[in-house]
Amino acid sequence: MCFLKQSSGFTLIELMTAVAVIGILSAIAYPSYTEYAKRAKRADGKAGLLSLQLTQEKYRANHTSYAAALSDLGITDSDSPDKHYTLAVTAADSTATTYTVTATPKFTDANCGTLGINQAGVKTVTGSESVSNCWGK
Repeated sequence: MCFLKQSSGFTLIELMTAVAVIGILSAIAYPSYTEYAKRAKRADGKAGLLSLQLTQEKYRANHTSYAAALSDLGITDSDSPDKHYTLAVTAADSTATTYTVTATPKFTDANCGTLGINQAGVKTVTGSESVSNCWGK
């Protein structure tokens, strides 16, 4: 009579194969996730800028010029809606007939950097990416 012991569990080869597969998947998925998270945060910055631009146009409808500061618009909090960006407004000349609103990220975003838009709707970025990639098509 021969007694063979049934083994249960994983072999070292099976375990190492599973670890390798998980490593490969995470090496692909993590950069994609971080880029997705940055795009989601950029949406917050764009929403803040577009809201600020609308507020500037409302101000201009009631005054002869654009506001030169956030306080002129009655805004006390300079953060974007989800707090990922700091918003600012700059009057381009002393008569305040033009302006630029900017959103500076509170996180590292080398691709797009600071987002901006002026009274004519011209969009800008300070990073290495093109305006269309950062602002959307």
